Amino acid sequence: MKTKITHLTSAHPRYDTRIFIKECCSLTKINDYEVSLVVADGLGDEVKDGVKIYDVGQIEGRINRIFKTTKKVLQKAIELDSDIYHLHDPELMPIGLKLKKMGKKIIFDAHEDLPKQVMAKHYLNYFVKVPLSKLIGYGERFLLRKYDYIVGATPMIRDKFLSHNLQAIDINNFPILDELIEINPTYSTHAICYIGLLYDTRGIREIVQAVEDLDLKLIVAGKFHDEAFEEEIKALRGWGKVDFRGFVDREGIKKILSESMAGLVTLHPTPSYIEAYPVKMFEYMGAGLTVIASDFPLYQSFVMQNGSGLCVDPLDVSAIKEAIQTVICDLQLAKEMGEHGKNAIKEKYNWENEEAKLFEVYKNVLS
Repeated sequence: MKTKITHLTSAHPRYDTRIFIKECCSLTKINDYEVSLVVADGLGDEVKDGVKIYDVGQIEGRINRIFKTTKKVLQKAIELDSDIYHLHDPELMPIGLKLKKMGKKIIFDAHEDLPKQVMAKHYLNYFVKVPLSKLIGYGERFLLRKYDYIVGATPMIRDKFLSHNLQAIDINNFPILDELIEINPTYSTHAICYIGLLYDTRGIREIVQAVEDLDLKLIVAGKFHDEAFEEEIKALRGWGKVDFRGFVDREGIKKILSESMAGLVTLHPTPSYIEAYPVKMFEYMGAGLTVIASDFPLYQSFVMQNGSGLCVDPLDVSAIKEAIQTVICDLQLAKEMGEHGKNAIKEKYNWENEEAKLFEVYKNVLS
């Protein structure tokens, strides 16, 4: 009889890169595993790439999601009667305890450092953020202490849980080799790209300002977080250099990477970004693009030490502009940095290495 595994999410899209494309699809490679995914997007049930996807329906509003959607996810989880449940959202932590009491094995996937994420909320008063962050950290440790395993999306998240004597490992969001390694960037035209969420702390304003007077095309793909911010950015003079693609799927991303010579990931120095692994940085490297990244020590350890690009102050428009000029004016240097990045992905920063760690986690949980 096969081991039944179910991943649970109340917030992420069904084809989420980490949850579905990497973790769920990887687990289907093990013949003894039957893999399911519970989502809450209102798009219905389906079977895709060997994964059975169950939809509990979409409910608008964060409060509704925390309470009503979580209840529906739990009901579906109980109905599926799986051996292992792999949870992906903080609001699902309490239901993990309920499933644990039913004799199930429980894994929690910490995509972000939740207490630090709270500290990064600019709309919260400092005297509210500090106690709230500490309270969330305590609650997180209390709940997860009962779990069988914790998977952190970065070594820093892993170390946080290890410091509290919790069973934890890092499984990083590194790119899938086969998906990007055959991409050949275009150096014949001056095109650079930014792919990702579009809001203030992601650095899109500074990027658009930096290209105002440069002879190039800036390809932007992503979704603006609100209409007012979208209007503000599109009113900038540099927007005239932008080829805006909106939200694109994986094929759309690969097309953009093949049309570009460099990729930007100049995130602002917020607590949640400084120690995070931006997936796009590794995808740029895997595709052979030169990387222009924030000058955080963590980012420098990937970009500068591997010779795969340049790191700049993400709040300094002139520094970003200078880095872009360096890349577009020295094509040989850009090609060399792109090759260094691609080689680093082939050797170290790839999903195939992380997949082996995922398999080991499940082996340990089942033993």
